[in-house]
Amino acid sequence: MATVYLAETEPDRNSILSDWVASQYWGSDEDIEIVGSYHFDDTEGSIMLEGFILHQGERFLHVPVTYRLKPLAGADSYLVAEMEHPAVGHLWIYDALADPVAVHLLNLAIAGEIQQAVPYFYNADGQYLGSEESNITLIVRGEVPEPWGQVGAHHVLLPDQTESTTRRIVAMWDSGQSTIYELLAPQPTSDETTTPEETGSID
Repeated sequence: MATVYLAETEPDRNSILSDWVASQYWGSDEDIEIVGSYHFDDTEGSIMLEGFILHQGERFLHVPVTYRLKPLAGADSYLVAEMEHPAVGHLWIYDALADPVAVHLLNLAIAGEIQQAVPYFYNADGQYLGSEESNITLIVRGEVPEPWGQVGAHHVLLPDQTESTTRRIVAMWDSGQSTIYELLAPQPTSDETTTPEETGSID
């Protein structure tokens, strides 16, 4: 499960995502609309991983982030924003592919070992409001490679190529579907076989 607080934050998520997208080479400063989001559950509780599908102009974009209660050492260049949250306090928000805990979760997800979390909603005072399935559905497609590779994230989304055999995670929403993560070929660093651990890549 993913604990989601329906609370006003400072700044709000739309402002945070707009600023981050505008600062990226694959983004622009056009207005964005949040289509929906998905979550993966960190059972250790050190992060929350949330991925957003955005509509900007004629394009759909994908922005995965993590929320942390403390800064992530060595990741200043991947800091998306800082946020004041009325229920949990001060948060540091990072690009998920720069967060080793998130990369580990994504490797498990693309291996088919975990599924996206069901959101459980609370208000800012901690009152439980109920749960429902995410408006973004994730499915795993493609063959399991040997050796394992690196998880890469897609930011500018194109229709999924259903005939592809690449191991990947596909997001589905009301008006479309697209690959949001895929397993890239491993980097040739040694003769050892790579396994689905903490390997990730940012495109």
